[in-house]
Amino acid sequence: MKPSRCALAAATLCLAAGAAHAQSSVTLTGLADMYVGSMRMAGDATRKNTVGSGGMTTSWFGVKGIEDIGGGNKVGFNFTSFMRMGNGDYGRFNGDTFWSRDANITFGGNFGTIVIGRWMAPNFLPTILFNPFGDSFTFSPLVLHANVSLFNGTGWGKTTPADTGWSNQIAYKTPSFGGLTATLQYQFRSDATTDNRYNVGGNLMYFNGPIGLTAFYERAKVGNPVANGFADGSTRTDWMLGGSYDFTFAKFFLTYGQAKNSVSEVKMKTAQVGATVPIGPGKLMASYAQTKDDGLDKTRKTLAVGYDYTLSKRTDAYANVMFDRITGFDSGTSYGVGLRHRF
Repeated sequence: MKPSRCALAAATLCLAAGAAHAQSSVTLTGLADMYVGSMRMAGDATRKNTVGSGGMTTSWFGVKGIEDIGGGNKVGFNFTSFMRMGNGDYGRFNGDTFWSRDANITFGGNFGTIVIGRWMAPNFLPTILFNPFGDSFTFSPLVLHANVSLFNGTGWGKTTPADTGWSNQIAYKTPSFGGLTATLQYQFRSDATTDNRYNVGGNLMYFNGPIGLTAFYERAKVGNPVANGFADGSTRTDWMLGGSYDFTFAKFFLTYGQAKNSVSEVKMKTAQVGATVPIGPGKLMASYAQTKDDGLDKTRKTLAVGYDYTLSKRTDAYANVMFDRITGFDSGTSYGVGLRHRF
């Protein structure tokens, strides 16, 4: 991490700590997740034994605050940063921005909530809430197909066109109407050019008793975390429908989505099924995702099975195994055991 960024982070946290004495609504928060595993994805030539960060959730830390300004209205802020605990570096990958998880201010009330700044993209919550492995970028088949490209000679790319978070955006989330909420989002381009490139999208979320339903749509002309135009000048679309039902003895998940590039006209179609089963103090998890890439004329199939053991309200331990296969390439098997703590 560059010294200037270290200083910025330290100053921000110090200011937040000072503010906490004056108003209890400012908090230091985050999540630490580490695992020990052996990873081999489809097409990998060799196996990688690793001590990794973020087996079930990407590790992060930051400060959040909210103030009641009267009339049922509240103003808040969120400054949160991803981190790689294995080496102490910031961000999810090299080149990621420091406050890549959140850097925004909010204004909310009975009318809903407005968010300005860097915040989650429309695809994020529907994807992580409608698969058994949640927001695991290491073992969730749906999340891997949507958000992680393979750089191992397979040519396999992610289906999400513009990251799980959008910079320079303004978003509006409605209040709940009988369990139904809607979010609309617009992202401005950040570089110096003046062409008309932007991202727009939204999602629907419905939760009522055992039933969960979702849908999202994105139309993207710029990438992230730095909002610059795509090199091929394309417009990329991505949508997904999903549902879940909790029978108490088991909770089932089903999703289907499609991504398309306007220049290459390549389509990628993804279906996912999964379930969680309560066993003892934890739950058994199983998920299968299949994506057909029309451009490569290949199919990727990924199956993951795991167990998440609850140690306390804030801490859990997990063990996962995953099988990954792409048409025409060697298959891969990955496994890991880890510990996750929220604070």
